[in-house]
Amino acid sequence: MTPCLRAAAIAGAVRAGRTSARAETEAALARIAAGNPALNAFVTVDEARSLAEAEAVDRRLAAGERPPLAGVPVAVKDTIWVAGRRVTQGSRLFADFHAPADAIAVERLRAAGAVVVGMANSSEFACKGVTTNPLFGPTRHPRDPSLTPGGSSGGPSVAVAGGLVPLALGTDAGGSSRRPPAHVGAVGFKPSFGAIPYGPGFPEPFTGIAVMAPIAADVADAALMFEALCGPDPRDPDAMAVAAADARPPESLTVAYSPRFGLDAPVDADVRDAVDRAVEALERAGTRIVRRDPPWPAGVTETALMPLQHAGLATLYGDAFRRDPALFDPDIAAQIERGLTLTGAEVAAAQLLGVEVSRVLAAFFADADLLIGPTTPCVAWPLDRLGPETIGGQAVPPRAHAVFTPLFNHAKVPALSLPCGTGRSGLPVGLQVVAPRGLDRRVLRFAAFIETVLANGGQGQAG
Repeated sequence: MTPCLRAAAIAGAVRAGRTSARAETEAALARIAAGNPALNAFVTVDEARSLAEAEAVDRRLAAGERPPLAGVPVAVKDTIWVAGRRVTQGSRLFADFHAPADAIAVERLRAAGAVVVGMANSSEFACKGVTTNPLFGPTRHPRDPSLTPGGSSGGPSVAVAGGLVPLALGTDAGGSSRRPPAHVGAVGFKPSFGAIPYGPGFPEPFTGIAVMAPIAADVADAALMFEALCGPDPRDPDAMAVAAADARPPESLTVAYSPRFGLDAPVDADVRDAVDRAVEALERAGTRIVRRDPPWPAGVTETALMPLQHAGLATLYGDAFRRDPALFDPDIAAQIERGLTLTGAEVAAAQLLGVEVSRVLAAFFADADLLIGPTTPCVAWPLDRLGPETIGGQAVPPRAHAVFTPLFNHAKVPALSLPCGTGRSGLPVGLQVVAPRGLDRRVLRFAAFIETVLANGGQGQAG
């Protein structure tokens, strides 16, 4: 199997006439046919529909258009509406659902000349930290099929890291498109809430924080995709414009480094060491690094915020659960059952805590331009477990691997994960870059600077 080119290279070649959208789509479909059986990244592929979409792009090019993602094959998470395609949310409840319309983000992908080549696997309702579901089973890590890529955007992340497609569109309501990219060695970008319009589509269990998230092999491609998708739309009342790129040199920014993001959470030594080496490389390149932790509100943990997801699931699917609990992934069923027992006061307490998280982080950025730290506290773990049994030598609950991402969803800020080295067995480690809400382009520009520095052993400068 020949890995695909980067999205920017494909689009440039298609616009220049050196290849065509149809040829690139055929190549992607061939890679999927060869590589997907071992990975289970894609769950639905409609070759005829994809080729017809590619031919439509070629006609646009013949008419003189030069779209920025011309002919670029894209995977879309199997929770996002793509008109006419089967979209299941990994749930038996939606096994035969075909989307009546495109999500705005998909509509913008098409306008930019991209071609959807298939739907990529997700945990049921995107509410689980590994990628498996009752319809399609597990997605496997591209470097070791005995391991999980994490979740819930494991399918899109593996589609990119496995070389099947250059770009994927995921969702992120608690780290779903940052942790899997971190585990498989891809770039996952959670934009500010509202930066990419949401819907139309399925209702979100975790309302008010979920975003559409570009996943790519490098930061440049993630930025290219983001620029095609961002900007207000009247159909989404939360959609907003983001700030222009920061003109200051990246190394002149004040960057707060927090090894545990101010949380009482264990980190494996191999992850700690990889992140420390990346930070040291940034310091050698002249970056202004300060050691500083966000002062989170008392009692803040992912567990304290999870009633919002559980209540959302219970509201959306509680009736179906009461009729037949066996329809659901047992782990999702347990969340629904928990949601059905919550009181209004418990849900309100979680909502208020989320608001306080947002306020605290906004104040933290008053004297820091960026915040960096590990995306996850561990590398990938065995496929048959919800999480590693120990982290940092301590016994941990199943969601301990997810501790460093959810608070940034509640704060509604942009956060990006990019590869920063490897841990044990050569498994990828991710570095997370965070900025104030609306400063998405600052995150992307600084992440590109990090890529350059790490590629040059800590001596390079941003271009």
